[in-house]
Amino acid sequence: MSEKQDRDIEKVYSTEDFVAKLRRLADALETGERFEIQVAGERIYVPERAEFTVEHEREDDEEELEFQLKWVNS
Repeated sequence: MSEKQDRDIEKVYSTEDFVAKLRRLADALETGERFEIQVAGERIYVPERAEFTVEHEREDDEEELEFQLKWVNS
């Protein structure tokens, strides 16, 4: 298997698209299936064993809320 290159991509979605992605994620979590998403041309498969975290950052007058899914590729 070929080694994957490091990436750090942030993509902005419309509210409608973001809601649809969250809905698909919630459905996958409820059914115990892996979640599949394409980001900047690369298809990503999030396994059901992924860990979920929520991060909140505040600096000056800016705030950020991140929903993260993390896993180790086997």
